[in-house]
Amino acid sequence: MTSASTIHILNGKALALRIQEKLAKKVAQLTTERGRPPGLAVLMVGDNPASAAYVRNKGRACDRIGIASLGRHYPATVSQEELTQEIHRLNDDPNVDGILVQLPLPEGLDGNALLLEIDPDKDADGLHPTNLGRLVRSEEGLRSCTPAGVMEILRGAGIDPAGKKAVVMGRSILVGKPIALMLLDANATVTIAHSKTPDLAAVTREADILVVAVGRPEMVTAEMVKPGAVVIDVGINRVDKPEGGSKLVGDVEFEPAGAIASSITPVPGGVGPMTVTLLMKNTVASYERRTAPK
Repeated sequence: MTSASTIHILNGKALALRIQEKLAKKVAQLTTERGRPPGLAVLMVGDNPASAAYVRNKGRACDRIGIASLGRHYPATVSQEELTQEIHRLNDDPNVDGILVQLPLPEGLDGNALLLEIDPDKDADGLHPTNLGRLVRSEEGLRSCTPAGVMEILRGAGIDPAGKKAVVMGRSILVGKPIALMLLDANATVTIAHSKTPDLAAVTREADILVVAVGRPEMVTAEMVKPGAVVIDVGINRVDKPEGGSKLVGDVEFEPAGAIASSITPVPGGVGPMTVTLLMKNTVASYERRTAPK
């Protein structure tokens, strides 16, 4: 069995902390110059334990960087109209630079409809159709946090996608499609694979950079990875352990795949911390634009 110590790990957690330290220095200077800190409003509804943990992580990151947390926690009984009105209020609030609605929402609430109500220039998650359109057109705009975090990991490791074959497993609007566009912008040759792709392993074995975002625990085996490839595992799945309890695993069999890859992201500690960090980076970017001297 391969020792984890022989695997070259792309440490997203360490990179996230370095980026957050730089952001904190920038925010401290800008807060003095511009008279207020950046403001991020996270709207959480109900008591989903995973969502509560994500929101706590975002709050801690805000504290480290110097971003004001301006969000609210609503009961599961809140109406669509009340949330819509709150988003409109935040759109008009000059102290708010980023807005996001924590998903998933309780049954009966329409997250997509709420997303459309957010001012695209305050869309900290980078998921508004206007921002996705800007990505398609290679225009400046707020980028989807998880795929942007993947690109930061590649940059941080000195991995240039230009001229490389990239395979993206998964075609969601959250990760698959935007990361494919970002890799294309970075001059990679990109293939998107999915559940209907014939001979999937033959496709993934062509990848110099393999990005996996399918939400299926340890679906990608070593036989599906080209020797020397860079493997980015976006999946995060909770599975039961034989001896009881549970653990988090990715969409890739970490040790077998890591043994033949040139580098691989772990789960946890890989892409996850970068998602929160890019949320902070988007908020600060929005703040810089909105408070820039006229």
